[in-house]
Amino acid sequence: MKLVRFLMKLNNETVTIELKNGTTVHGTITGVDISMNTHLKTVKLTMKGKNPVTLDHISVRGNNIRYYILPDSLNLETLLVEDTPRVKSKKPTTGKPMGRGRGRGRGRGRGRGR
Repeated sequence: MKLVRFLMKLNNETVTIELKNGTTVHGTITGVDISMNTHLKTVKLTMKGKNPVTLDHISVRGNNIRYYILPDSLNLETLLVEDTPRVKSKKPTTGKPMGRGRGRGRGRGRGRGR
């Protein structure tokens, strides 16, 4: 399972996120998108070397996140189970026939070697 798919299941969980610039964000996840952008509510934002700031909502860009600190009470076994079965793609049976030489001679012939 991809990390982003796991994080997308963490709705309404309270987490702490450390950013690459040293800032920590503590809040409740409202959503995570495919780019790992994370949206939180009831947030306490602590910038490096400054006093904490309380915010109602915040969105954190995914490439600025260093790591997530998950709560100890989180049941990882249930979250890591893949609930969507993979669909195997079938090879197309119609279309161009395969195995017809090395790809030469389509259209104008072999040419005169110029």
